[in-house]
Amino acid sequence: MSASPSSRLPGDGAFDLTRTAVVLADRAGVVRGWTGGAERLLGHASARALGRPLAELFTAADARSASGERVWRHRLSAEGGWSGLVAVRDRTGHRLDLDVRVLPLRAGPDPPARLVLAAEVARTPWSGASRSLLNGILRMSPIGVAMLDPELRYVWLNDALERMGGTPRAERLGKRLSDVLPDLAVESVEAEMRRVLRTGVPSMGYEYLGRPESDPQHEHAYSTSFFRLEDESGQVLGICYMVLDVTEGYRARQRMALLNRAGERIGGSLDVWQTAQELADVAVPDLADFVTVDLLDAMLTGEEPAAGPVQPTALLSVRRAGQQSVREGCPEAVIAVGERTAYPPSAPVVLSLTGGESVLLPELDLDRADWAADDPVRAGRLRALGFHSLMVVPLRARGNFLGAATFARWRPTGPFQPDDLVLAEEFVTRAAISIDNARRYTREHSAALTLQRSLLPRDLPEQSAVDAAYRYLPADSQSGVGGDWFDVIPLSGARVALVVGDVVGHGVHAAATMGRLRAAVQALAGLDLAPEEVLAHLDDMVNRVAHDAHSDDGVIGATCLYAVYDPVACCCTLARAGHPAPLLVSPAGGCQLLELPTGPPLGLGGMPFESIELPLPEGSLLALYTNGLLLGKALDLDGGITRLRTALADPQAPLEELCERVISSLPGTRPVDDVALLLARTRAVPQEQLAAWDVAADPSAVGAARRTAADQLARWDLAELEFSTELIVSELVTNAIRHASGPIGLRMIRAEALICEVSDGSSTAPHLRHARTTDEGGRGLFLIARYARRWGARYTPQGKFIWAELPLDAVAEGPAAKTLDALVDAFDEPAGS
Repeated sequence: MSASPSSRLPGDGAFDLTRTAVVLADRAGVVRGWTGGAERLLGHASARALGRPLAELFTAADARSASGERVWRHRLSAEGGWSGLVAVRDRTGHRLDLDVRVLPLRAGPDPPARLVLAAEVARTPWSGASRSLLNGILRMSPIGVAMLDPELRYVWLNDALERMGGTPRAERLGKRLSDVLPDLAVESVEAEMRRVLRTGVPSMGYEYLGRPESDPQHEHAYSTSFFRLEDESGQVLGICYMVLDVTEGYRARQRMALLNRAGERIGGSLDVWQTAQELADVAVPDLADFVTVDLLDAMLTGEEPAAGPVQPTALLSVRRAGQQSVREGCPEAVIAVGERTAYPPSAPVVLSLTGGESVLLPELDLDRADWAADDPVRAGRLRALGFHSLMVVPLRARGNFLGAATFARWRPTGPFQPDDLVLAEEFVTRAAISIDNARRYTREHSAALTLQRSLLPRDLPEQSAVDAAYRYLPADSQSGVGGDWFDVIPLSGARVALVVGDVVGHGVHAAATMGRLRAAVQALAGLDLAPEEVLAHLDDMVNRVAHDAHSDDGVIGATCLYAVYDPVACCCTLARAGHPAPLLVSPAGGCQLLELPTGPPLGLGGMPFESIELPLPEGSLLALYTNGLLLGKALDLDGGITRLRTALADPQAPLEELCERVISSLPGTRPVDDVALLLARTRAVPQEQLAAWDVAADPSAVGAARRTAADQLARWDLAELEFSTELIVSELVTNAIRHASGPIGLRMIRAEALICEVSDGSSTAPHLRHARTTDEGGRGLFLIARYARRWGARYTPQGKFIWAELPLDAVAEGPAAKTLDALVDAFDEPAGS
């Protein structure tokens, strides 16, 4: 038999209690406890074993082996315990080679008892192991093991647990956990041990946090398993627990969880300010007690930040974009979010931005820091609030430096470590990419908004056909601006065109396409084409644009509603291309959705468009809009029409008030799509402002037409326009007599301007031509272009109108009126007119 006494023996759980003899003996060697494992191993029943000397039960296998009470008394009296190999015979005389451990148990004032563990060498896991290996397991195991009595007082612990807690073994034995390690989560740990003692159900992997005396500045995490100890009779002897320091794994899990939360919370919007604030929010309180995010001015003004580290300056100016603190109200902050601040060259923020690297100050000594003297206000605030550790990480994305994030601690959680800096850099890297994306989006979004606003009308033009008001409400979405537009276009004859359209898609491309369509509509309106012809030309143009785009920018399409209102005839002609039908409110308050022919959206091609003509009494209210006005979050078209009807129920209310009612009726704070609304209340040209005459197809009628026009000007108190008007009427009537056919009519309208129109039954177009010096005619249209504000021709199924407009405040320039006959004779006036 060989023996190797050991002063310190760990109960490391290597023995399998179901195959091991566990015996409790006093110091004299008398058996006080005998387990079922002991009975199975040695064959002695518990009733026969209790009270007998241990030496009688562990009989030596041969005469040469050490035996007797003296040997066992020596083994049991060893202060630090004993371990060794012993050859014995069981009750039947069979030889057993045992690995024996003697463990001292100290509990209270009574003499210490001994716990004897014996197992067959052939069955133990370490049966073939060398003694040095066993000693290594006993002394250097990383797992801390302890045994406690039913009162939860320490009776034994191994070296690993002593090292782990930092409390000497002598100060633990006989005391409770709460007596020696008050900084641990003692109440919850002891509650778990009592539960195991009460139920006998082991507790595996129970985790808790604490600050051991060996490392009081840092919080450690422990994973512990608890087992109840009991003898053969079922009497509870106490509890055994095994504990492992899992701080590194715990911190890794915490960092991973924090990074996952950062990924979920940072970059959820395309707003620079919100993303910067999200970075500050996610780092507090798990990583830092106070966080600030400062961005370079170029980031917030839309400029492209310079590549590489920031160039050193006498005073670096940045703007606070986000900040958060564990203290309510961020009392640490020297400035508020949105304000500009400046850092001296020695400040950690400046060193980080100019050097391009993170700055870690585990121990913040404000009394010795150079930057504290250069920035006394900020340093004084940090000193007063007890900050002790600092990190600064530059925000860098795609090679550009955007700003810097500062992390500070004042709570007793220990200084920042390199692992904390790695975690902060992960946060900042994610945030920097999101901030740069937000910056790029903001720049493109601002460009698209600027483009769109420049393409939309700023003010409605002056005209006498309708009173008009509008609202344009862009959607607040990440997809950017849309392609909605509207227009009020004055036409000849005091008429007006009302237009609302919507380009498919969002962003710069949609805004640019909208601008092209709006310009095309204005050009086509100037030709006085019928609404269905305007839409047909627009359809061709959209097809050409789509072909030129080669589908790089997605589907190109649009909807449009085009209406022409004539205040003389009080009628309106409308046509639509895939656009929502307008709403008409009569002067009496009746409201109806106009039933217009449904044309295809622009860009499909091949399908004709149709228009209808409707009488509109003076005071009728026409509402034109895009589908964003109808589509709430529930995309309920019928509900949108109902809201619009309700908002327009009072037809006599001011148009601006009606616009506000319509917009305020929209569900939610922002629409799901851009909204364009155009309200037009019709007017009628009073009879006293309208004059019309039939003109004979005879050259002599030119002079009579000129005199009739002059008389009408006198009745309208517009004598100052006599010269220009007589010249224009003379030329228009002369051209109609010379070159046209059918009945000829002259009409004058006093509206925003003086309108002179001559109608005939011909469809030939007048055109300017350059007359030679010797030509007797050909200069009439040049004269009209000289004196009229604008002029043109429009065609009807019966023929055409040649018209010209004179501003009401115009004063003729050139020869006096009394020389008109001579002037027109010099051009192409027929003799005797």
